[in-house]
Amino acid sequence: MNKLISLTVFATTLGLLSCSHTPQEEPLAKVIERGLTVSTEQALLMAKELEPQEGRLPKSIKDGQLETSDCYWWCSGFFPGELWYLYENNPTPELKRYAELFTERLEKVQYVTSNHDVGFMLYCSYGNGYRLTKNPAYKEVLTTGANSLSTRFRPAVGAIRSWEFNKDKWQYPVIIDNMMNLELLTWASKETGDNRFRDIAVSHADKTIANHFRPDYSSYHVVSYDTITGVPHAKVTHQGYADSSAWARGQSWALYGYTMMARETGKPEYLTQAKQIARFLMNHPHMPADKVPYWDYDAPDIPNAPRDASAAAIMASALIELSQLDRSEEASGYLEFAEDQIRSLTSPTYLAEKGTNCDFVLMHSTGHLPGNSEVDVPLSYADYYYVEALMRLKKLMK
Repeated sequence: MNKLISLTVFATTLGLLSCSHTPQEEPLAKVIERGLTVSTEQALLMAKELEPQEGRLPKSIKDGQLETSDCYWWCSGFFPGELWYLYENNPTPELKRYAELFTERLEKVQYVTSNHDVGFMLYCSYGNGYRLTKNPAYKEVLTTGANSLSTRFRPAVGAIRSWEFNKDKWQYPVIIDNMMNLELLTWASKETGDNRFRDIAVSHADKTIANHFRPDYSSYHVVSYDTITGVPHAKVTHQGYADSSAWARGQSWALYGYTMMARETGKPEYLTQAKQIARFLMNHPHMPADKVPYWDYDAPDIPNAPRDASAAAIMASALIELSQLDRSEEASGYLEFAEDQIRSLTSPTYLAEKGTNCDFVLMHSTGHLPGNSEVDVPLSYADYYYVEALMRLKKLMK
């Protein structure tokens, strides 16, 4: 009951802020710098707290306390990646030391073949580290990790298998989130000259276009394929409100994934797909005035449904990049929408004060509401994509 009251009050507050807020009053450059400053302060506090806790990485808040994970949790790469972005913005020895320290805590992940999120785990951490330092040891980890991820691809299906659980319901489940893991493969293809990695990524992206999307370009969360025919036998949700609903973070994964694949491959069909997804999201009748989505666009308790700041951060980062890939008149609209999202996320409604929020940057994300897990809490990937979006905007302004 207390949680319901809290969420209702939060929704009411957001409504009032949406009516009174005039984001144009503050120059965007100041918004970006404030966001990066707070992110740096919080990340350093987090790093110092976790430094003596060998192998631990931030995950969320549970029962009012910082919740951590080992390197095998799918979110393990986000905090090291956030530190690398913050180091890129402000290259101090302290930020570099912590970025290296927490990146090295994921070294064992390169051998993982039981998790489709190896791309998330390694490319956000080691990938950003290699981009900025060209450390050859990082390249070796990334290449080994790409080989490990590739073992989850089955040619008969044409996609990378996501999960191993619920085998009584799903034969070969593929989730929309898996689009995000393809960037490790496209990187590996370019770095090693092995086209096998790119071919797997393209096959997965093509298969997902064919089977994951509805006529309005919203996405199912889970599509399970028959292992013999490669034809879908189930299209359902696991973390959304209903099988037919538009789970917010899943839609953001889709937008980001196809924008990234358009950049990596130059294939026009991926850019078209990203644009169609963007139109669906930006024009959705249930998109709130502050452009931070409810956890599911079809949640029955809108406008009192929990928000998902992570969905907004992922979407903003994707839209910023999409605005640079698209050469149509719509491009400026993508950038304006993303800027509004960043202004909202950098407002006191979502941006934590220094030393609060267990040292996470953003408040009010939703992980897995149907499982009553991580509801209205900070999440490590919300912080990562928020900082990434800030950096992308800052580079554009230069």
